[in-house]
Amino acid sequence: MALSTVSRVRRQLPTSPWLFAAPGLLITGVFILYPFGSTLAGAFTDRRTLIPGHFVGFANFRELWHDDMFWTGLRNSTLYILGVVPALVVLPLLLALLVQKNIPGITFFRSAFYTPVVASIVVVGLIWVWLLDERGLVNSLLETIGVGRIGFLSDQWLLLLSAMAVTVWKGLGYYMIIYLAALASVPRELHEAASVDGAGAVRRFFTVTVPAVRSTMVLVGALSSVAAFKVFSEVYLMAGPSGGPAGEDTTLVMLVQRTGTGLTGRVGYASALSVVVFVVTVALMLLVLRADRRDVP
Repeated sequence: MALSTVSRVRRQLPTSPWLFAAPGLLITGVFILYPFGSTLAGAFTDRRTLIPGHFVGFANFRELWHDDMFWTGLRNSTLYILGVVPALVVLPLLLALLVQKNIPGITFFRSAFYTPVVASIVVVGLIWVWLLDERGLVNSLLETIGVGRIGFLSDQWLLLLSAMAVTVWKGLGYYMIIYLAALASVPRELHEAASVDGAGAVRRFFTVTVPAVRSTMVLVGALSSVAAFKVFSEVYLMAGPSGGPAGEDTTLVMLVQRTGTGLTGRVGYASALSVVVFVVTVALMLLVLRADRRDVP
């Protein structure tokens, strides 16, 4: 009886792992692989919302090259990376160092800093719109102290900077948790040895803390770079569907949404835009990983 049971289990082993993996593979295939393949194929067609379309080769990509809105979106997405990523790499680390100590009441501050992460981006965006509006709280305070009202949501560059500030504010708590996990693994002996050698807090930060969490900083840089390049909600909520004044604050993902939706949406052209976003995102990841590998002795 025992031998027959063992032999039956052995016969079932080759297929059993696939049975366990089948639900995940099915979900991945339906919601990730199939949409990706459909988008890639659609990039070479003139497909529209209600029209299947025909194969047009690289016509969509040639049109991208001459599309001013594409270059505007690429510029804004690139500026978003330059403005957001350094802040999200450095500020959460400093915040993690502040809340790392186990002192009374520190749990409250950790929760407070993490609250924006779990809040809906729509709610967060609307709150900041109300704050920065022409008649919002911030402008009312500025007018009270004699500075005058500032067009945070009407000026092209101030609007983009305001959206960056919202992204940084919302992401601080998330990356703070990642850094807290990394800081917990830093040996206390390293700080004690540096203190014995006369190193102050600032010197210990650069000679002990930063080298110890360098890999985590690279991870945060990679995650925040991809998220910043694919930004949509913050700019959309603050700039509106038009992308700010004359559409000058439009990002690439906003352009994809605007081009490919509606009854007359150019799905093929939007698919080509999506392929460009995907390629640039993969390139960013490879560049970050290559830089991390190059620093390893």
